[in-house]
Amino acid sequence: MLKNMSYWDLLIITIYFGITLWIAWWASRKKQGPVENLDSADYFLAGKREGWFVIGASLFSSNIGSEIILGVSGAGARAEMPMANFEILAALILILLGWVFVPFYLRTGVYTMPEFLELRYSKACRNYLSVVSILAYVLTKISLIIFSGALIFETMGVPFWTGAIFIVLATGFYTVLGGLKAVIYTDMVQAFILLAGCGAVTYFGLSQLGGWNEMIATIEQAAKIPGNPPLDRFFNLWRPMHDVQYPWTGILFGAPILGVWYWCTDQFIVQRALSARDVNNARKGALFGGFLKLLPVFIFFIPGVIAYALLQKGMLDFSTSNADYALPAMITGFLPVGLKGLAIAGLLAALMSSLSSAFNSSSTLFTMDFYKQFKPKASEHELVWVGQFATVALVLLSLGWIPFMKTLMGGGIFYYLQSIQAYISPPIAAVFLFGLYYKWINARGAIVSLWTGFALGVLRLVTEFLSKEEIIHAADDSLLGMLLGINFLHFALLLFIFCAVIMMIVSRAGTPQPEDTLRMVTFQKPAAGERFTFSSDVILTIILILAVLTLWFVFSAWGIAG
Repeated sequence: MLKNMSYWDLLIITIYFGITLWIAWWASRKKQGPVENLDSADYFLAGKREGWFVIGASLFSSNIGSEIILGVSGAGARAEMPMANFEILAALILILLGWVFVPFYLRTGVYTMPEFLELRYSKACRNYLSVVSILAYVLTKISLIIFSGALIFETMGVPFWTGAIFIVLATGFYTVLGGLKAVIYTDMVQAFILLAGCGAVTYFGLSQLGGWNEMIATIEQAAKIPGNPPLDRFFNLWRPMHDVQYPWTGILFGAPILGVWYWCTDQFIVQRALSARDVNNARKGALFGGFLKLLPVFIFFIPGVIAYALLQKGMLDFSTSNADYALPAMITGFLPVGLKGLAIAGLLAALMSSLSSAFNSSSTLFTMDFYKQFKPKASEHELVWVGQFATVALVLLSLGWIPFMKTLMGGGIFYYLQSIQAYISPPIAAVFLFGLYYKWINARGAIVSLWTGFALGVLRLVTEFLSKEEIIHAADDSLLGMLLGINFLHFALLLFIFCAVIMMIVSRAGTPQPEDTLRMVTFQKPAAGERFTFSSDVILTIILILAVLTLWFVFSAWGIAG
């Protein structure tokens, strides 16, 4: 018997795997026949026939991997609520995806984000984004998802590498089987399994504590012990500007840059919107995903706080120095029979949905941006086969990267994830955003900005790694020391501004691109007589913005603890 797991729990987990694989098999054949009959649109974009509900649930589920759950709940146990801002900000950024970016993507009929960059700028920009995106998936997505999933299995008594390999085989099987359609339909079901499992953890944890007020009283009592965080630190979304990890200036101005790159220009996310049957469904799907992104504060972060309170009462055992284990420890060592299996199934649902999405997006990039360019006359069946092969190859690369991740993860899983993204996202976000609005920005300005930003981001990443390994020692007043001393969110903001300035200077010194090549990929003046209509999408957008502002108001300063 696995560690602290009953036969009923194992049965529930087994049923979950059975349902997931059956849905993947069903979805892969829905309206498209056996896998050998799939064409590239079916395999990589689900035939472009999906509705808003499926798209929104898939956006949420593919993003909420086990690394997000463990990271955000770990932040709750460490009293680092500013991390929750990344989840709340995502709701606002998804509004941009639906209203600003999606119309361009669907109008041009692109399969990938690099393909869109080629239409707007040049093939060199396309190749850059393809390479960087695949590297990013290995560094920040696939390997991290596998790593955090293996941690979940480790808490169940399964050896780390055994869990990692099992995750890869199970998820890779149905991803290869049916492509994006299999992925997004399993995502939809897994989203609700995830919500049910984590919601159950929150409810049961609070019940065992004696309710919300008892949790608050426990944290207040623990705060009297030297070294323990005060109550307001658990429920305050904002930190001073000099905070080492999450200053309010970095959250408010730096984090949105990461968000624009991830939610609006990254293949991993945008591919779900590309599968929509029309712009209306894509926009509504983005807004639905935005509403779902408000839930992690309550079902991921709060359980971390509950776990901390249980620890102080002696009802739970885990180390606050490695708080990413808080939620798995709460599930495997505290929940009753049956509920434990449901919660583990929820974590596995998050894990597999994100991993399958990363697999599919990676294979899409490799196939459409490299193989098809190399062999433009390749048959549809050949393209599908290459996508399946690319999935397997990227899995092996990701497994090889996992040992190096432990060195960079001193601040926890979520901190590692966001810091890596801060070093690669600013130039990409700048090129996409400014390219839509300013027609005079040309291909040379874009590619110079991309490579310059990439060099500076890699410099920061490498020096940070070498410094943590104590291979190099930089004095605080040295140039290298000052580079390392910049908060990663401030660094993202500065790098974004620098890349934008470089792009504009180089573009102004060159020749604008022909007007007729930009009509489909830049904003145009509205037609005479065209009026704004107050549609249901506008109402939903306003409600979503108000919901975000309400959360910011409630979880600020003294916060809900007062």
